[in-house]
Amino acid sequence: MTEKIRPELIDELLNGATTPAEIFGRDGLLKKLTGAIVERVLKTELTVHLEREREGQLQTAEDGERLAKNRKNGSSKKTLQTEQGAVEIDVPRDRNSTFEPLIVPKHAVRIPGLDDKILALYARGLSTRDIQDELRELYGTDVSPMLISRVTDTVAEEISDWRSRPLDPVYAVVWLDAIMVKMREKGVVQARAVHIAIGMTREGNKQVLGMWVENNEGAKFWMRVLAELRSRGVRDILIACCDGLKGFPAAIQAVFPETTVQTCVVHQVRHSLSFVSWQERKELASELRAIYAASSEEQAKAELDAFEEKRGKRYPMIVRSWRANWETLAPFFAFGEEIRRMIYTTNAIESLNYQLRKVIKTKGHFPNEEAAIKLMFLALRNAEKRWKGVPTFWPRARAQLMAHFGDERFLAS
Repeated sequence: MTEKIRPELIDELLNGATTPAEIFGRDGLLKKLTGAIVERVLKTELTVHLEREREGQLQTAEDGERLAKNRKNGSSKKTLQTEQGAVEIDVPRDRNSTFEPLIVPKHAVRIPGLDDKILALYARGLSTRDIQDELRELYGTDVSPMLISRVTDTVAEEISDWRSRPLDPVYAVVWLDAIMVKMREKGVVQARAVHIAIGMTREGNKQVLGMWVENNEGAKFWMRVLAELRSRGVRDILIACCDGLKGFPAAIQAVFPETTVQTCVVHQVRHSLSFVSWQERKELASELRAIYAASSEEQAKAELDAFEEKRGKRYPMIVRSWRANWETLAPFFAFGEEIRRMIYTTNAIESLNYQLRKVIKTKGHFPNEEAAIKLMFLALRNAEKRWKGVPTFWPRARAQLMAHFGDERFLAS
């Protein structure tokens, strides 16, 4: 447990400071304390450095003499950008210039906490100018556009690690969907599809599995995505939910042949209603609901037959669409309410896409694919933090999945 600071020491530090401005303000106690602590640590680091140098004199006599003469040699001024604002500190030096500070490395002009603030603001879709203004207003800190760019660029390595990280061997459900993002490519601004996959683990936790940019989806693209998931450790996906992705069913049958593909019923209904006049939409929506709200696949087929008998002559394209897609629309009928709720729609990923759209809508378009991925990755990371834990219905859903797919497949490692 962290040791508490002695009350008398706190009283001494406060020295009569009682107002928020005196404690948290731009020239308040916290700002002064930050500078004093950094300076104290730097002095301690230098002392330890000199002691270790003298203890390690195992080289030539000339080197030993040079190290023996090394000692403290004054200090230089440096302005640090911190969460409390700009703080001027004295950085101690040694005569031989062999001292490399750890708390504030050479050439560093900020402490890590400020980087986190910049990334948090950037992840909310703020522009470079907005971030500058926000930091200036909140902390009295002036940062350059170049510094902001350098901080956000450090995310590139994290994205690379995230995209190649190992995944679970089995996912109960995987949702796939795409969001259109405007980005510049070869001098032309165009809308490109950023495909996102969310997986539900066997423990009931949601994870963003990956993010891929592609102009034209098809079997070849999805084969590449699924092969990547397999190379990262995924051996089985029980149910894959998607919105009629072109080429996806064929690709997943090639890579994960036992996976059940569930097409989003909500999207199927929306597609059907696009053929209907506004005056009739409410009535037809109710009739279509009788199909997907049926208690079994047999009842659903009977409802579809009834719909065809009543509406087939006027809306043959609706009936054809449902019958053509029935194989991937019907799998959810084999499960109870808990799993049906999860898989008959891609709402799980659409709600995430809604959050992403709020972030990217202020950008107009991105200068390149890398800039788009960088912002979306940070936004995804923020969204994952807000996801709640295991849903209350998961134990019942888990039992249904194990009964349907078998313990051996569900528990495979």
